[in-house]
Amino acid sequence: MRVSAVSLSILGLVSQALAIDPLVVKGSKWFNKNTGDQFFIKGVDYQPDITSTSEYRDPLADESGCTRDLPFLKDLGVNAIRVYQTEAYGDHDNCMQMLSKAGIYVMLDLSTPLESINRDSPSYDADLLGYFQSKVDAFSKYDNVFAFLAGNEVVNAANNTNSAAFVKASLRDIKAYIKSKGLSIPVGYAAADVADIRWQLQSYFDCESTDEQADFMGVNLYEWCGDSATFESSGYADIVKNFTSWDVPAVLTEYGCNAIKPRTFPEVATIYGSDMTGTFSGGFVYEYVEESNEYGLVSVSGNTGKKTADYDNFKKALAAVNPKGVSMSSYTPSGKEQSCPEVSKDNDWLASSTLPPTPSNATCECMMSTLSCISKITEVPTDTTKLNQFGKDVSSVFGTVCGSISCGDVTADGESGTYGKYSFCNTVQRVSWVMNAWYLHQRGVDGSCDFNGFATTTKPSLNSDSTCSDQKDSDSGSGGSSNGSSNGGSSKDSDGSSSSASTMTALSVGAAAIAVCAAVF
Repeated sequence: MRVSAVSLSILGLVSQALAIDPLVVKGSKWFNKNTGDQFFIKGVDYQPDITSTSEYRDPLADESGCTRDLPFLKDLGVNAIRVYQTEAYGDHDNCMQMLSKAGIYVMLDLSTPLESINRDSPSYDADLLGYFQSKVDAFSKYDNVFAFLAGNEVVNAANNTNSAAFVKASLRDIKAYIKSKGLSIPVGYAAADVADIRWQLQSYFDCESTDEQADFMGVNLYEWCGDSATFESSGYADIVKNFTSWDVPAVLTEYGCNAIKPRTFPEVATIYGSDMTGTFSGGFVYEYVEESNEYGLVSVSGNTGKKTADYDNFKKALAAVNPKGVSMSSYTPSGKEQSCPEVSKDNDWLASSTLPPTPSNATCECMMSTLSCISKITEVPTDTTKLNQFGKDVSSVFGTVCGSISCGDVTADGESGTYGKYSFCNTVQRVSWVMNAWYLHQRGVDGSCDFNGFATTTKPSLNSDSTCSDQKDSDSGSGGSSNGSSNGGSSKDSDGSSSSASTMTALSVGAAAIAVCAAVF
């Protein structure tokens, strides 16, 4: 269900309570709008488990957790946190106000493991867009939210680069939604550090229309391991070279190799030193809370926290740096936007610059009103057993029908850049279209709208879908929960890290069924 925009009266109260300076992007740098000073992120990735909920992890709705963690964050000297998983419906006022009063900004991932683009079988529908929009509605009222991320490591190999087209489409649409609200919060993408596709990926999110481009680029980087590594030997120099003359900010959305422990964080001096401050705007160390992967700075239990061996080392490293930047008034951007990478297997790039269309619930609802044969199931089940059966039913329908007749109207191909006019409809709507196409192909003979009890006949209210593509949502924020994803969400599954138990539970619920569903589209 979509969360409505907060009322103007509440917005006024919240804005009065927050006193943090706004940040703005100019060229490839962030600046403090009030002082004009360049802003460098001295951040930490923040995603403690929430034991009070079994389904979602939303640390910004956990006042006791924020109260526990804020003294540690202030003591560390961080000025920003990146939060991977939140939900629009939670009450975030207390946590966000505590952070703001402490001078701590927040970068928020819009996706979650169950609400994201699936890298192996990508699709992008109105429900997912609505979910992202609900996050914007919920968090844009807070002055210390300075950026959103439209995806985290969705592309992680050359053979799934086609998924980038769907991520970029969602980024385009959420940028447009933010603009329609009269806001200017930048939207970026957090990339996995994969050498074979590093340059192509960066270029892809910076090419074509500015309406489609990422407002900043994040890199999750775990190459600097131990005190003996250097700027050159670690590979950091290569990363910086890739962003030289870039036209938007670059930031390390994750860093902190733990192959050698305890970590002493020698890379911090370089991140905030002359080798990188001309190109990068700082970064977020991975991570605040100790988990089984042993990356944490603080071990938490209930309402108490205990410093790990890494804590004081990171605090010391961060306190020793004082990055020098430029003033906003004296800075003239000189970066250049990039050309889109060539689509070819030889180039290790399979994402077309032609993006999927903006999803429209109105179009999909119009299409559904023209069908004579539809799914008996009206929404994707959340129960594991039912979801697995639903996945099998959908796979069977597509296997039966699409081998005999064209299903082009409900399929999407990010490599060729071809997208059916209903390819952005949700799973139930698309499988209903397929079953109806078969029913019409069979001229309505007995049993042609059965599909082993999965389908049922209905009387259409429209005779033709000729005007459906012209239908637009009256409120572009409408939408519900998406049909899910088993990967590509903000689950902190980066190099060297692993998801916590609660995230893995979310990832595994019906993942096989969802993958089967998506694969046939």
